[in-house]
Amino acid sequence: MDKVVASAAEAVADIADGASLAVGGFGICGIPSVLIQAIHERGVSDLTVASNNCGIDDWGLGILLADQRISKMIASYVGENKEFARQYLGGELEVHLTPQGTLAEKMRAGGAGLGGFYTLTGSGTQIAEGGLPLKYDSEGNIAKASEAKPTRTFTVDGEEKEFVLEEALRCDFGVVRAWKGDRHGNLVFRQAARNFNPPAAMCGKVTIAEVEHLFDPGEIDPDEVHLPGIFVQRVVPLTPEQAHDKRIERRTVRPAEDARHDEVKFSAK
Repeated sequence: MDKVVASAAEAVADIADGASLAVGGFGICGIPSVLIQAIHERGVSDLTVASNNCGIDDWGLGILLADQRISKMIASYVGENKEFARQYLGGELEVHLTPQGTLAEKMRAGGAGLGGFYTLTGSGTQIAEGGLPLKYDSEGNIAKASEAKPTRTFTVDGEEKEFVLEEALRCDFGVVRAWKGDRHGNLVFRQAARNFNPPAAMCGKVTIAEVEHLFDPGEIDPDEVHLPGIFVQRVVPLTPEQAHDKRIERRTVRPAEDARHDEVKFSAK
């Protein structure tokens, strides 16, 4: 039952070329940065990655992307990563843009053993009708487009509506980060870092979790557990330095000079 692995390198040692990964995080909040670095150092390529976005240019999944280790990306958001946009528009990367809630539910459904689900999201758009550019050629022409998805009409509140069938997502590996974890793989996520981590962990056939604080079984209150250990196969405890190494994607506070100026004006009143 003890799922603790000595190092990130050991935890990712069986991730091979062509593997599919479900990666937790939102922007760069709650991303498994240590495991991503270990995957990068392992040198694997031709990866299919499902994640809300692809990190930023020099952090998170962005380091895999920069070395063109990712051949297919299933994501909701392209912004904040210029290399992501460049590779997609330049025909170097296949991208399946997926509505954010749909992507989360595709992951969760895969972990729950479902084949798929119907949703209103995307009904009447290219999400359902097909034709979305999945990959361009080097000259900017559409080399591969999405196919039409099955639809079905359901009656909701007395009104007939067309729903789109979305297939569940299963990946070879789930790669996530948690605030707390025990040796059995039970995980607790901190505030907004919970984001895509639980569904990404659920849909991995083998899920690896890096944890900032490791506990023995029974030390975490069962009512606090966000993801039960049945979904986690490997636990990598982080050092204090690794746990502290986090980035701010975009600072939105004013410079300290402006803040002091406002404080002086307030004091004067």
